Amino acid sequence: MFYDLHIHSVLSPCANDDMTPNNIINMAKLKGLDLIAVCDHNSVKQQAVLAQVALKNDMCLIYGIEVQTLEEVHVLAYFKDLDDCLRFGSVVDESLIYIKNDERYFGNQYVMDINDQVVSHEERLLLSSVNMRIDEVEQVVHRFNGSFVLAHALDRANGIITQLGFIPKQLKIDGIEVKDIKQKERLLKDHPWLDVVWLFNSDAHSLEQINERKNSLTSIMLDRLYRNGS
Repeated sequence: MFYDLHIHSVLSPCANDDMTPNNIINMAKLKGLDLIAVCDHNSVKQQAVLAQVALKNDMCLIYGIEVQTLEEVHVLAYFKDLDDCLRFGSVVDESLIYIKNDERYFGNQYVMDINDQVVSHEERLLLSSVNMRIDEVEQVVHRFNGSFVLAHALDRANGIITQLGFIPKQLKIDGIEVKDIKQKERLLKDHPWLDVVWLFNSDAHSLEQINERKNSLTSIMLDRLYRNGS
């Protein structure tokens, strides 16, 4: 299955306003993808509508979210079941440190319906941290049968190596997102004990950034992503 498991919708303030549910699904189909996940910052409020749009367009969807931990490390959480995703999202919502969003500076945070019409605005800034350490986030993800993945581990300011300098061995990590094979090799050199699924996602904030048909996952690799879920 050709995939892109890190796409942002208009709910994320850093994403373009044309990153609507229908536009994302249709662009993924045009690019020949079989499986996607939309992972907005600290919110799952767009997931239910995305599920409807994906079903209507025969696109396989994994439910997802990108969480910023107390250490300002970005992690991805994936869920097979929408209810599990929404329950995890409620925990994140309650733990999100409150900062009011300034749309003029950070961007819009829209929740849309199945017809790509705005139904609400998220007033809190979703680029804030939650009041949970990375190990606490990992434990809650697995409590709700999710998969815990380190986002852009080497590629930007909120990657775990930049923020912590290392990957804690006690974390039950199911996957690591990297930019290329060289980044994978570097992480394995410094952390040879890692036994994870390696993901090459786009972290798309615009439609053209969504992955082309180039990276694939097998059903066995997908099963491995959920090995720590209870």
